[in-house]
Amino acid sequence: MSTDVVTHPTYGNWRRPRRPGLGAFGLVGTFGVFGGLVLALLVSLISLLAAAGVIALMVMFLLPLMIRTQDGRNVYQLLMLRLGWLRRKANGSTTYVSGPLSQRPGGRFRPPGLLTRVVMTEGRDAYDRPFGVLHYPGKNLYTIVLGCEPDGGSLVDPDQVDVWVASWGEWLARLAHEPQLRGAAVIVETAPDPGTRLASEVLPRISDNAPAAARAVMEEVVYRYPSASSEMHTYIALTYGVRAGKKQDQQDIIAELAIRIPGLLAGLVGAGGGSAAPLSAERVAEVVRVAYDPAVAGEVLSVRAQHGGTGLEWEDAGPAAAVETVNAYQHDSGVSRSWLLTLAPRGTVRSSVLRGLLEAAPNTRRKRVALFYRPIDPGTSARIVEADRRAAQFMATSGRGMIQARAASEVRAAEQTAAEEASGAGLVEFSLMVTVTVDSADQLPDASVTVRNLQSAARLSLRPADRMQAAAFTCTLPVGILPWEHTLIPRELQEAL
Repeated sequence: MSTDVVTHPTYGNWRRPRRPGLGAFGLVGTFGVFGGLVLALLVSLISLLAAAGVIALMVMFLLPLMIRTQDGRNVYQLLMLRLGWLRRKANGSTTYVSGPLSQRPGGRFRPPGLLTRVVMTEGRDAYDRPFGVLHYPGKNLYTIVLGCEPDGGSLVDPDQVDVWVASWGEWLARLAHEPQLRGAAVIVETAPDPGTRLASEVLPRISDNAPAAARAVMEEVVYRYPSASSEMHTYIALTYGVRAGKKQDQQDIIAELAIRIPGLLAGLVGAGGGSAAPLSAERVAEVVRVAYDPAVAGEVLSVRAQHGGTGLEWEDAGPAAAVETVNAYQHDSGVSRSWLLTLAPRGTVRSSVLRGLLEAAPNTRRKRVALFYRPIDPGTSARIVEADRRAAQFMATSGRGMIQARAASEVRAAEQTAAEEASGAGLVEFSLMVTVTVDSADQLPDASVTVRNLQSAARLSLRPADRMQAAAFTCTLPVGILPWEHTLIPRELQEAL
């Protein structure tokens, strides 16, 4: 009898980037502390009362920087979020109306918000397959969307799953070597199966001479099967940027992207992505159209099955009307609510930790889970892991008791990260968003309970994207919206806060 013990690998050791500066002050707060002390010292040479006033002002300025929420936001950031919401509500940008009777130029149904100025073009890759390219003129960003049908983990050996996970990690590590890549997003969308594809495959094949009983059985299968099944789609959006000050023809950029697509698809197939192919401009427009108006999902599938395509253009992929509130986003036939990741799972997890979150949720019209990745180049990765290693060693040698024990654990994690990075592993920043769409606002409380249960099973901590529901909804679409590329405050300054 064999006494070998089967061990399944676990995954973890993700750590939140260490904020520069003293404690919770951040880099800006640290400069404020030292600058305020120097100013108070100089003013004290003239008047002690004036120096006391300078110190009081410094404390009033720095105290909001020290008070932070669980996800690291300080009082100033919360205040800016509320002011931005009041400003958008005052100028009417929380309401969107399009179409022939609206004041929108052209009278068409362009997508709203962050997608208003997006230009859709199309190219062909080395295998002559069409692929859509979304161009963001303001940021000079280009996005391509890849669609895949993952094999899934059911009835698959654990060893094969481990190989897929390792291949996926290798694919993410290779993204750091992709020239001018700004980020990637993996969107997993689930929805109840309308039965259109099953009906189009089965009903035309029923013979006119078939027995009545056999015909009744097949028709009942077509009618009843979709009620217990769901459809799942996986999209990967890759966003590339053009260097500032460098002029490059758009056709040259599309040709360069066409060369990269086969290699990217080959890596996805090796990571368990199954059948993978680029999405055409029409397919991207269909996905966005169905997201804004879930009621037309069956019609879109039916038209595509009958005619091979819908002919939908990007200019008509948006909603006829949309209204954003504090905690919801209403658009055509659906009402959506989005959540943002605040804390990744602590400790180690299995490869199936997100399975429940990715599966179809009951009593929802559509659900999208978006994972965002920002690959870091090897040079920057080495500097980050070395800085974290030195900081962890300093904390371990300067504390006592429980603080010292926790710091020792940080040292081990930092040493492991440094060793893996030195052996060729990539360093990637990641986040997650979840959007749930229901038929009416009365169903949102039940959807919130569902998401709360799913996040507990996945060991995640999520918070509602209040006062930015429209932007969060757009980020979970497979259109290449990277949140850190579309903020008013630069990412470097946000990290310093």
